[in-house]
Amino acid sequence: MKETMTLKYGKTTVPLCLDGAKEVRTLLENPMKTIDDVAAQFRYCVEEGAIGGRRLKDVVQPGDDVTIVISDMTRFWMRQDILCELLVRYLKEEIGVAYEQMAVVIALGSHRKSTEEERRKMASAFVADHVAQVVDHDCDGETVYVGTTSFGTEVSVNPLAIGRKLIVISATVHHIMAGYGGGRKSIVPGIVSRKTIKQNHSRALDPAAPKSDARVGSGRMMENPIHLDMAEAGALVHPDFGISLCVNSAGAYSGLFCGDFDLAWKESCLYIQKSYGLPIEEEADVVFVSCGGYPKDLNFYQSTKSLFNGVRAMKPGGTLVLLAECCEGSGAKDFFDWIEPLKEGHLDESLRQNFTIGGYIFYAACEAVAKGRVLLLTSLAPEELQAMGIACFSDMASLMQEVDLEGKTVAVIPYGGNVVPQVKEEYDRLVRECMEGGAKG
Repeated sequence: MKETMTLKYGKTTVPLCLDGAKEVRTLLENPMKTIDDVAAQFRYCVEEGAIGGRRLKDVVQPGDDVTIVISDMTRFWMRQDILCELLVRYLKEEIGVAYEQMAVVIALGSHRKSTEEERRKMASAFVADHVAQVVDHDCDGETVYVGTTSFGTEVSVNPLAIGRKLIVISATVHHIMAGYGGGRKSIVPGIVSRKTIKQNHSRALDPAAPKSDARVGSGRMMENPIHLDMAEAGALVHPDFGISLCVNSAGAYSGLFCGDFDLAWKESCLYIQKSYGLPIEEEADVVFVSCGGYPKDLNFYQSTKSLFNGVRAMKPGGTLVLLAECCEGSGAKDFFDWIEPLKEGHLDESLRQNFTIGGYIFYAACEAVAKGRVLLLTSLAPEELQAMGIACFSDMASLMQEVDLEGKTVAVIPYGGNVVPQVKEEYDRLVRECMEGGAKG
């Protein structure tokens, strides 16, 4: 079979010749709609379209103190500022809540603090100029204990989440640890103590073996201990209203789900699973995956999402070719600090002793690489990733000399950060889990 195509790499493209392959499948996300009139859709969703019949006007009354939780700068692709301004205007103009009674908390989790300019950007200039305060959550600062989950996680939250009406704005995506991002994840890790974060996230590791817990992973909810623990923790905080946003690959609003905090989020999970979850009949011998070019392949840490998604389409023992230029290098220090424990043979033990999110992403990346052979087209030096079992190449011609396509099945994923390949049985199961969790579809 003769086939040629191009894939994005940094700010350029790379030609891909697939001569000799028995079959070539291109894996793309399902078409997603665009919400053209966001303001009109927002009003509909908080009024007659409110999920669970939980209208915003029935939840919040004049005189109530209101806290709005929004995501941090790493998730600004969701453009939450648009919704935050619409929400604040609605609370003031339609319900009668004074600006002085409103506060916005940025759900930083354990991320770095925001600058004043970033806070104005995340909440919108209008909100920053009108509400009483727009503040970062500090996981090492003052928190209030609200209870312990059945998993043993001690939940302490930001004081502004206590004794006030709590509204959460978040975006939903597949998430390697929590199954899906958004919703209860804006509570844990978003606005809780560092201790709470570590207790919850450490459940990504198998309690009895040196590996990830098999129940943890993208799209997994029903038995996922991280998700179930997060859901319990979120319920202890009693969020009054949820606004869950879904965006398409172009970054435009595609789905908006408002109302009951838990039910609205689960509806958004089903929407994301049907949009970005891609059923495949079988895994391929060889998978080519691009992050989608600049800025999605700025560094290797950022590119791991494409690694994880690409490996899902590869047979055990197969070959994965990942295109990630990494013009800004390896990325998060907390990620690559774990190379030394890997080299010294105590990665699992060290991560259990001092669990970090970056450390777990490194751990999971090593597990993904172990499924087969990973060849990386990149500007990184080969020795940087050698210990992980990744072979680095600076030009495609040299890399392709190491790839045998003759008679092989090939999958090509042009936008690896978006598409989550799933063998059809798994796809159907994950859709079913969302619906059994309360989503109607």
